[in-house]
Parts: sequence; structure tokens; C-alpha cells
Amino acid sequence: MTNRVNLTPVALAEGMVLARTLYNQQSSSVDYNGIPTCIFSQPNLGTVGLTEEEARERYNDIGIYKSSFKPMKMSFMQSDEKTFMKLVVEKTTDRVVGVHMLGPDAGEIIQGMGIAMKAGATKSQFDATIGIHPTAAEEFVTMRNPAS
Repeated sequence: MTNRVNLTPVALAEGMVLARTLYNQQSSSVDYNGIPTCIFSQPNLGTVGLTEEEARERYNDIGIYKSSFKPMKMSFMQSDEKTFMKLVVEKTTDRVVGVHMLGPDAGEIIQGMGIAMKAGATKSQFDATIGIHPTAAEEFVTMRNPAS
């Protein structure tokens, strides 16, 4: 079956599953949950996991962490470009269920966030991670106060 998630990496994963099934007799499937994506606009828009609205429909209690700032690398240029980041956390398990970013390098950063989410990362684990300074990505591990 096709037309599930129309992204090249998804098609490659589906092709690998088909090849393993047909030629290696290894039955497997593609996990369509938490596929990182990016719109390579200027600035980039990267996302993985549930939106705030989807999380509110699925879970009883969620926490939202947000940050909006001018990246340090933009401070030396005459640019008004800002970065926006959001973490969506399921409070009962402390699990991060959504990560969203609008800003430079969002695709690069969200790819790593996709790995963390696939591994079941919690907000506490994000908080315990030491950030790389000065990067925009460090903001994901320094958001301490929920916006809601």
C-alpha cells in the first residue's frame, strides 16, 4: 500500500521492508510514528511527533515548553530573524511527544530530536543534558518552565 507518508526517506524504508520480506524472508514493517520532517523554507520549519493539539486530544495532561530568541550567530549581523522552539511533554510519563522548531538549521536539529524521541526521551533527560554553547540547539535542553 502506498500514499501513507509522502517523503523520500519513508519510501526508501518501505522499499527496504519489501526487499527484506521478498528476498530474505524477514517480515517487518515501517514505523510511521514520529517521522521527523522539515520544510526547507527560509527559515526552516522542522517538526517531529505530535502537535500540541494532537497531544491534547491523546493525553489527559500535557506540558508545553516554548522559547523564542535571536540566535547568537545572528547577533553579529543586521538580521531580525528569530528562532522559535516548542517541546510537547506528556506529564504522566514525562515523555517528550513532540518537538517543533522554526529557525536556521531546524532540519539538522530536528533529526537529532527524532532519535531522542524514538528512544523514548523524557523531559528530565532533556533537562539533565548539558547543552553545547553557543548553539540554538542548546535551548531544547534549557527550557525549564512550562508555558502551559
